[in-house]
Amino acid sequence: MTYSEILSLSAVSLGQKIKEKEVTAVEAAEAVFQQIDRVEETVHSYVSIDREAAFTQAEEIQKKIDSGILTGPLAGVPMAVKDNICVEGQRTTCSSKILEHFVPTYTAEAVENLKRAGAVILGKTNMDEFAMGSTTETSAFGPTYNPWNTDHVPGGSSGGSCAAVAAGECFYSLGSDTGGSIRQPASYCGVTGLKPTYGTVSRYGLIAYGSSLDQIGPVGKTVEDCAAVLEILASHDKKDSTSVKREDTDFTPALKGDVKGMRVGIPADYLGEGLDDQVRKAVLQAADELRERGAVVETFDLGMVEYAIPAYYVIASAEASSNLSRFDGVKYGYRAKDYEGLHGMYKKTRSEGFGPEVKRRIMLGSFVLSSGYYDAYYLKALKTKALIKNAFDTAFKSYDVILGPAAPSTAPKLGESLIDPLKMYLGDIYTISVNLAGLPGLTVPFSVDSAGLPIGVQLIGDCFKEKNIITAGYALEQSCGFRFKEAPKNIFTEGRDIQ
Repeated sequence: MTYSEILSLSAVSLGQKIKEKEVTAVEAAEAVFQQIDRVEETVHSYVSIDREAAFTQAEEIQKKIDSGILTGPLAGVPMAVKDNICVEGQRTTCSSKILEHFVPTYTAEAVENLKRAGAVILGKTNMDEFAMGSTTETSAFGPTYNPWNTDHVPGGSSGGSCAAVAAGECFYSLGSDTGGSIRQPASYCGVTGLKPTYGTVSRYGLIAYGSSLDQIGPVGKTVEDCAAVLEILASHDKKDSTSVKREDTDFTPALKGDVKGMRVGIPADYLGEGLDDQVRKAVLQAADELRERGAVVETFDLGMVEYAIPAYYVIASAEASSNLSRFDGVKYGYRAKDYEGLHGMYKKTRSEGFGPEVKRRIMLGSFVLSSGYYDAYYLKALKTKALIKNAFDTAFKSYDVILGPAAPSTAPKLGESLIDPLKMYLGDIYTISVNLAGLPGLTVPFSVDSAGLPIGVQLIGDCFKEKNIITAGYALEQSCGFRFKEAPKNIFTEGRDIQ
């Protein structure tokens, strides 16, 4: 096989080829690193890459595959990890100056699960600083660029993870989703992104932004890739008090594409003002596809949509101001020089170590938690969160899946969102409610706009009903004809033959 043939495979397809001895884990890693050498300078998906460790892993994993120890569908497949998920011995920075040289002494449970399944870890992907942003432009190490058009953003905060998959720099990746940080960049980059039900994947080793909202999830080329990765990730972890013990984590059987009789609801609130006409058209076309396959599709009034943005940013910022208080220059991370006294060290370290967007959210969070404002803002936001969850509970009495956009538009140009932070916040309007309610959500690439940029549609399920959105997502993927190979033709190279 040529390197380009390897790179064109999905993660599951590559795993099968490795199992059938058509290609080795080492050859797969070589193919990916050739692609990284070719496009990384342009795309900037990664914060750090560890070639030596990756090839060592690939060699060891190949031996275990050959001896029959590793038999899973993704054994030997190269992947990447978002840089807010700890990997022992590898720099984990959250794309922030304050953690620029931090090397954890332990590995996140989600990554441990993947390592046991034979994952080859290539490196850590770029992100918005501490996951605060929707474009991957707030990274202290510079922005990531959308592989479809490098004048545009890849989305965020998991923009590096999604761009790496889209650019062929890995076969799948891990992201984290606090308010749409997997699903929105997946839409912008033309890949598939899955945010599991809160508690399905351990948060141990995930550096927290908003603890009640954060969830690790997979990014892949296909729905099948994401389902296979989620089967590995989903596990009960005693080290995480929010981890849920589930018995129904066999997600790949849901890849049947049979949606006959499935009840699909489209919130009328999602199709109104502020939604790009081409995105609206894609959502309605996706509805028609599901209807033609036998699903019952209706429009309904979800309600509470207009309150999701303010409730989310109050809650997330409040939790961030608490979580980020640990980064003060005392135990680890960056420490300022030339300060006077302990409090002087705190102030100078945090002023120099954090970027503008992180400071903005810390200040907002500290304000809403302060005496005299707690009841007026934070407590009210928590009550709104409960009402949003109730609205979804009511909707799921009538529908199996909710269909809507993943973002109001396709990927904006670099710099546009940073000029107006409020515009950037509004870019999460269709994804935030899912995190507030703890629901699973899936973005599936569906079409492209007139400028050739990807449009993804979002499928939302009830708690612990990932199988419904996987089934519906797989049906859309099979019927719409959108495939990863439709990415820009110059993103792959023919490469040389593997001997």
